[in-house]
Amino acid sequence: MKKIGGRTGHILVFTAVLLVISIIINNSTTVLKVIYPIKYKEYVFKHSQKNNIDPYLVFAIIKTESNFNPKAQSRKNAKGLMQITDETGKWAANKNKLENFKTEDLYNPEINILLGCWYIHWLMQQFNNDTDLVIAAYNGGNGNVNEWLKDKKFSSSGTSLEKIPFKETDNFVKKVKKYHDVYKGLYVKEF
Repeated sequence: MKKIGGRTGHILVFTAVLLVISIIINNSTTVLKVIYPIKYKEYVFKHSQKNNIDPYLVFAIIKTESNFNPKAQSRKNAKGLMQITDETGKWAANKNKLENFKTEDLYNPEINILLGCWYIHWLMQQFNNDTDLVIAAYNGGNGNVNEWLKDKKFSSSGTSLEKIPFKETDNFVKKVKKYHDVYKGLYVKEF
């Protein structure tokens, strides 16, 4: 076998690198769709539409909360795709007139998404459709967000937050907003 060296070898390596870069660029959307999937779309679209909320926000919350694992459970015992606590699940199920609801039902993707979408809608009503406040309240609690809005250290206007004192909630808001932008960019023309 003849060894390729010198100028010819460098040209072949350079060509191979260009080819790989070209493949990555041309398939970047495909790669991103693997990283940011659309799963349970029939439930997300159905329940987001019913609750008049952005389905891509729901996908972003699911990606952040459970990475689409319907059996996910947090250290705080939040369950399922949208990481709903037992207390919130019982309250939301009652408001939605779900008969015979059990907290184990939070592992059921459709019930979890139904309750999660309803809860997002409820938060949207509480916070004048301010998505940043809704995302913060989804993670940190609406009571905390209302308190932060009253505190000049966190909100000079009383209507938006300049600072979120809970690091977990601050990171959650940033991540959901980033994922929301990605989901809209990847899928809004498809659905």
